[in-house]
Amino acid sequence: MNMVRPKKKLGQHFLKDRNIARKIVDSLGATVPNVLEVGPGMGVLTAFLLQRPGFNLHVVEIDTESVEYLQNHFPELNNKIYSCDFLKWNAAELPQLFSIIGNFPYNISSQIFFRILTWRNRVPEVVCMVQKEVAERLSAPHGSKTYGILSVLLGAFYDIEYLFTVSEQVFIPPPKVKSAVIRLRRYPLEKLPCNEELFFRIVKAAFNKRRKMLRNSLGELELEIPEQFADKRPEQLSVADFIRLTKMVEI
Repeated sequence: MNMVRPKKKLGQHFLKDRNIARKIVDSLGATVPNVLEVGPGMGVLTAFLLQRPGFNLHVVEIDTESVEYLQNHFPELNNKIYSCDFLKWNAAELPQLFSIIGNFPYNISSQIFFRILTWRNRVPEVVCMVQKEVAERLSAPHGSKTYGILSVLLGAFYDIEYLFTVSEQVFIPPPKVKSAVIRLRRYPLEKLPCNEELFFRIVKAAFNKRRKMLRNSLGELELEIPEQFADKRPEQLSVADFIRLTKMVEI
């Protein structure tokens, strides 16, 4: 097998530009030796990852045709290919700490980030290519119209960098939108200085009704919202503000 057919139902757009592939791989620091690549496809990133000294590479791929291709072309991955849906993959397969890299399928990129958040104490670094609009949303500052749930939740635990934009023409088949590469690096804190479960609930409830003031959007949580936040909308609050709000209502 010399070629894998991109499948629309899996959101597959295979990167064909080796220079961009090298640039993506070079963006991943040697934070920890264990690296998980999500959706390697035909292995354009995989090839460069295997060249990086000190990396213990594993890959997770849902497409059985891609799995067969990887097995035939990358014998170094013997017993390191997980043929399954990343969203159902068991992180216990890898040692305690591992970085993540990949060209994330656009149709499930948000779900992937929520999954990464559940492993936030095990994943010190993420380098990924996503839809440009998603990259801009994740790296947006508070006050921006694109600032949302993942901007806050990921921003609470990771420093988020927008690295570079990628043209549609370097993919097979070309997507209808531009892409971008971002990097997440975990802040050196074990946990937030507030109730993390409540923090997540507050952020999600606030942005689920983002046009409403917090006194209304957080009403379902039956919390007494401090006056300094009551008349604000969620995009007006920074990560630090959401943490402070959580601390104030949990008392």
